[in-house]
Amino acid sequence: MATIVLVHGIAQEQKSADTLEEEWLPDLAGGVRTAGFPEIADRLYRRRSGPDGIDTRMAFYGDLFLRGDQQGLEPGELSGPEQALAEQLAMEWTARAASRSADEKSRRTAGQELAQLQQTAGEEQGVRAAARSAINSLARIRWFAPFGMGFASRFVVRSLTQVTRYLSDNAMREQALARVHALVTPGTRVLIGHSLGSVVAFEAAQTFDGPFPLLITMGCPLGLHTVVYERVRPQPPRFPPAVHHWVNVADRNDIVAAEPDLTALFNSTAPPGAVMEGGYTVENGAKPHQADFYLTKVQVGRPIGTLLSGAG
Repeated sequence: MATIVLVHGIAQEQKSADTLEEEWLPDLAGGVRTAGFPEIADRLYRRRSGPDGIDTRMAFYGDLFLRGDQQGLEPGELSGPEQALAEQLAMEWTARAASRSADEKSRRTAGQELAQLQQTAGEEQGVRAAARSAINSLARIRWFAPFGMGFASRFVVRSLTQVTRYLSDNAMREQALARVHALVTPGTRVLIGHSLGSVVAFEAAQTFDGPFPLLITMGCPLGLHTVVYERVRPQPPRFPPAVHHWVNVADRNDIVAAEPDLTALFNSTAPPGAVMEGGYTVENGAKPHQADFYLTKVQVGRPIGTLLSGAG
């Protein structure tokens, strides 16, 4: 019976639930320890197989993005509407980088790419042609390309394709949500989602039957109005009715997170007594969207430690 259920993000299709659990657990325990709950941290990781261990499981859905012997879908394999959505998402992320990145070079590059895209949109090629080139523009931004343009292009392609496919393919979406529901039991206390996984966790939490203590979203793109917010379920989006405490953590430079303070979008629909925390709350350094960097933060560890120790 899983006390904590984890939901991974994009570009994990070559891994598994077991490998991701092994990657996430030390960092999750570290965040809880740093927050001042060493006993809970030990039960999460060092003593997890003991009689007092805290069972933590990964809801893995990355394999749903694989097709045959391919390493992942390419944008050309998307349908027309899916392709348009991927292009729109690329444009949104480029705009976010231009307006918000703390890295001057990334901000300057994104601004130049955005200006070129907007100029092209007004020429003969039209808006769709400009949007199509947004995928290439996004890959030129250093935020996405720390290891070179080729790596960045592959990462951007996979990221855009997977977000797009989840939001567009109902069968895939239902399978991903089923992976979460298969692990959530009446004894589950915490649900943690990162990146696209935070959207999966948010949607899964909408259908929980009984009271649910804690939802944590990290690097969450729910605030992308024209791409994600208008396509999540239910519509209009609402605070998950069974959730008592929702903590959203975001790095200021995490452009995937879009609008890090989600309180303005969801507080008005929170049930009586429910609490939401959000905003620019963590600093992840050179890798602002990295899942393990989020997990080690006090802002993630404190609510978990407080809940599982009974200190709250």
